[in-house]
Amino acid sequence: TSIVTRLLAGCTTGAMAVTCAQPTDVVKVRFQAHIRLVDGPKKYNGTVDAYRTIAREEGVIGLWKGTLPNITRNAIVNCGELVTYDLIKETLLKYHLMTDNFPCHFDAAFGAGFCATMVASPVDVVKTRYMNSIPGQYKNALNCTLTMVMKEGPTAFYKGFMPSFLRRGSWNVVMFVSFEQLKRMMVLAQVAWDPRSVNHTGLSLG
Repeated sequence: TSIVTRLLAGCTTGAMAVTCAQPTDVVKVRFQAHIRLVDGPKKYNGTVDAYRTIAREEGVIGLWKGTLPNITRNAIVNCGELVTYDLIKETLLKYHLMTDNFPCHFDAAFGAGFCATMVASPVDVVKTRYMNSIPGQYKNALNCTLTMVMKEGPTAFYKGFMPSFLRRGSWNVVMFVSFEQLKRMMVLAQVAWDPRSVNHTGLSLG
């Protein structure tokens, strides 16, 4: 499969996922940033109450606040993780630097996590800042981006890079290593069931 096809697949699946799950992401970000005032009531009494409060104060469309930057962010993350993992793994195997086993999968996944964090961090920061902003603070995501650049400089886009990298790197390791092991188990099970079927799977037993 060509790199262009992989990039398009990553962008498409990322956009579809965000479109469906944006309200849950908005509520998650609001909860994470919510700080209870001293001697004051909590703004949200629970997850369901958060949905109701946001919808009541900002309208139902408030639950989809920041959808465009989140789609951009998710598309970049998907491409950064999935495509980079494939490319790193294929390079390691092509030049016989590693064999198709756990160390190879671990290194490729960790490298994919770093690359994804590098390219996605600016959009991730803007998305979080915009989704958590009070109504009227920013006109749109672009205005949020320009405000950050003018007031805080370009380095603002990489705030929290290390914890973000550790989170995404560990996530990639768990996801891709698990995927490779499950794929291998499926091939072995298929071979045990019908040895002739392995010729049609295209999967590696290495």
